[in-house]
Amino acid sequence: MEKYLIEKILPCIQADGGHFEFVSCEDGIVNLTFRGECSKCDKLDRCCKWIEERIKTDLGEEVRITAARRKPWFQDK
Repeated sequence: MEKYLIEKILPCIQADGGHFEFVSCEDGIVNLTFRGECSKCDKLDRCCKWIEERIKTDLGEEVRITAARRKPWFQDK
């Protein structure tokens, strides 16, 4: 799952100025930490649903994405 997300999904996210880090995948729940533009995007929920759909289509697995937002260190003040 991690390899798929990094190789297939991350480039699409980065094309819009976002980034995510893979945290874990267990019992059908994929935990990702979103950074960059994703950390402040109001459409992150739709993006997570899109990722879930891509995983279902490409890998045949049903998962749920849980998203944590993390701003860059210089925005945390």
